[in-house]
Parts: sequence; structure tokens; C-alpha cells
Amino acid sequence: MSSEEFEKLHEMFKSLHDELKLIPDRVVRCHGEEKKKLVRVFDERLGEAEEVLQGMDQELLGAPASFRNPMSTKIRLYRRDLAKLQRDLRSDTGLGFSSRPGDGRRSVYGSQNEHSTQLQAQRALLIQGTESLNNASQSIERSQRVAAETDQIGTDIIEELGEQREQLDRTRDRLVNTGENLSRSRKILRAMSRRLMTNKLLLGVIIIMELAILGAVVYLKFFRH
Repeated sequence: MSSEEFEKLHEMFKSLHDELKLIPDRVVRCHGEEKKKLVRVFDERLGEAEEVLQGMDQELLGAPASFRNPMSTKIRLYRRDLAKLQRDLRSDTGLGFSSRPGDGRRSVYGSQNEHSTQLQAQRALLIQGTESLNNASQSIERSQRVAAETDQIGTDIIEELGEQREQLDRTRDRLVNTGENLSRSRKILRAMSRRLMTNKLLLGVIIIMELAILGAVVYLKFFRH
């Protein structure tokens, strides 16, 4: 429910109601064509007031119960007041109710009411078209908001993917550097391993030479005289 729309309808009804209250007294003081014109105006304003009340009923459908119940009661009182004004006008003009069902309003207002009925139907169509246009506008606004939110989400995802790609590129570079470092380390280890084997061989040769020298010295000293 739109409280602003309901207030607008309420103000429209009060304006129409104030105008309707003045017409019966004016009808009493008029005669002939002027009197017929006032009756026609009364009928048109009455139809407009009834349409406004219907619009208020529609606006109250989605309202909270704490607000809807008292306002529904007030709308029923408004309808009773409109019915009373209609009876007062008929009483003041000396026009009675028709005894045939369905012909009452025609017997009171005659051909003037046909024009009023057409106007009321046109106003009802206009109100319905306006409501449909408002609903369509609201739907378009909601769609635009959803599209904007979706666009923003898409932009955020693209930015996040870009950041993740940069992180992956840096990780790949670090892995490449790590691989190169491992390759150099393996080469160094192989070189150290070869040097170690060489040193072991040299040490073995030196030990063998020292043992040979020692054996020669012992032989010359103890066994050869």
C-alpha cells in the first residue's frame, strides 16, 4: 500500500464531498435548465466520489490491520453520507424512487444519467490505465535496480578474477624461480659429490703410498744387512 496515494485519494474525496454537500441547497433555489444542470453535476461528482472510494478500498488491501480496519469503517460512513446526500437531492427536487428494479436512476435523472454513466466508465478506464501504467513503471524501476545490482556484481567478480589472476601469475613466477634454484642446487650437489669422491680417491692413494713407504723403510731397516 502507498500511504501517499491513499492520502491523495482521501483529499480528492473530501473535495468532492464538500462540493456535493452544497448542491442540494442550490437545487432548491433553481428552476428549469439550471436545475437540470445542477442535478447532472451532482450525478457526475457522485460517480467520481464513488470511484475515489473504490480506489481507497484498493489501497487498503495491503495495509496493516491497525490502519485498515478504522479506515474501512470511515469509508463505509462516507458511502452512507453519499447515499444520504443523494436522498436529500431527490427529496428536494421532488423526484422519487422508481418501483421497477433497475430503472430507479434512469427515472430520476433520465437521459442525463446516460452521459454521466459514460463519463464514469471512461474515468474508471482512465484510473485503471493509470494504475496499470504505475505498476508497469514500478516493475521497470525494479528491473533497472536488479540490472544495476547484477552489473555491479559482475564488475566485482571481474575485478576479483583479475586479482586472482595476478596472484596466480606471481605464484607461477615464484615456482619458476624455485625450479631454477633447485636445478642450480642439484648441480652444486653433484659437483660436491664428484669432489668428495675425488678427495676420497686421493686420500686412498696417499694412504697406500704412505703404507708403501712405511713398508719400504721397515724392510730396509730390519731385513736388509
